[in-house]
Amino acid sequence: MYLGIIVLMISIPLLLGSLWALIPGAMIGILFSVRTALEDRTLQQELPGYPKYARRVRYRLLPWIW
Repeated sequence: MYLGIIVLMISIPLLLGSLWALIPGAMIGILFSVRTALEDRTLQQELPGYPKYARRVRYRLLPWIW
């Protein structure tokens, strides 16, 4: 879901031809990437069974990358 939001926020300004709108779109992409890392760390610490799940499902945002 997070990856879909990032792609959407970057692609809409491109489809509309607004380079200025890429700035907030890129910022949203960065913020969602940070949120994903923080959320994963919190789940590792507080949710029983999540570390085992995280070892099985290695990629959080981009398949084969992160």
